[in-house]
Amino acid sequence: MRKVLVIFIPLIVVTLSLLAQAQERAGGAAQQEQGVQRVGRLTGEFTPTAPPEIANQPTPRLPDGTPDISGPWVGGGSNNDIEADGGLKPGELPLLPWAKALRDSRKEEDEPYLYCTPMGIPRANPYPWRFVKAYSAKGPTHIFVIHENGDAGGHRQIFMDGRKHPVDPIPTWWGHSIGRWEGDTLVIDTVGINDKFWFDGRGTPHTEQLHAIERWTRINYGTMTNELTLDDPGAFSRPVHLKFTARAIPAGHELMEFICTENNQYGIAAGIPNIYREKGFGLEVQPPGK
Repeated sequence: MRKVLVIFIPLIVVTLSLLAQAQERAGGAAQQEQGVQRVGRLTGEFTPTAPPEIANQPTPRLPDGTPDISGPWVGGGSNNDIEADGGLKPGELPLLPWAKALRDSRKEEDEPYLYCTPMGIPRANPYPWRFVKAYSAKGPTHIFVIHENGDAGGHRQIFMDGRKHPVDPIPTWWGHSIGRWEGDTLVIDTVGINDKFWFDGRGTPHTEQLHAIERWTRINYGTMTNELTLDDPGAFSRPVHLKFTARAIPAGHELMEFICTENNQYGIAAGIPNIYREKGFGLEVQPPGK
C-alpha cells in the first residue's frame, strides 16, 4: 500500500498543478467574447493576444529610441508545418530528396520536443515567450530568449557586443547567435546549430550546416514580424525565405513557470517508452556526402 501511495501522490500534485495553470489561462475565455484574439490550441489551452484597439497602437520605444521588443509574445516561428507556417505553398520548401524522405518517414509522436528537449530555431509553440535584454556599463551585451515552454532548461543567448562567430563552433541546440540593429529591425545571425531537433511537428529535418538569419521588426504595439532566411546546403537545394508573425499578449499576462520533466505526461507517466533512450537524438540517416 505504501508503494501505491508513493507512486500516485506525485501524480496528483502534477495534475492539480496542470489544472491550476489551465484554469488561469482559461480565465481569458470571457475576454475572448469581447474581442480578445487567441493563438494556437494545444490540449484545449490557448494564449490570448492583445485586442485590435490595443494591438494597433504605435510601437513602444526605449529611451535610446530602439523599439521595445521585449513582449511577452506568442508565435513568430514554425510549429505544425514550417512550409505552411512560413507562407509557402505545398511542395515549395526546397528539401533535398533524402531530407524529404526522412520527413515523410517521421511520426509526430516521436518529435524530440515531446521528450523535454529544446525546440530549437525557428520553432514557436502556442505559449508565451520574451526577448530579455542585458546591459553592462559599456552598453548592450546580450539578448536572451525565454520561453514559457520549450527551452528545456537551456535559454538562447544572442551576443550584442559586436563579437564574431567562432571559426569552428561546437554544434548546440540553440547555436551561436550574434545580433545587431539595422534601423528598427533586430537582425540575428546564427550558426553552429545541431541536427537534433525538428523544424516542426511534421518532422522537417536540417543538418549542422544550417545558417539562419532572422529579421525581427515590431510594426505596431501588437505585431512583430520575423523574416527568416534558412541556408542549409546539407538539406535544402537553395536558401529559403520564410515569414512569421508574433502577436503581443494582453497587458498583465506573464510567463508561467513550466518544468518539463515535472509536468511531462507524455513519456513514462503515460506508459510511452522513450525511443531516444538508447540511440540518442539526431538525424536517423546520414546525409549524402557526409
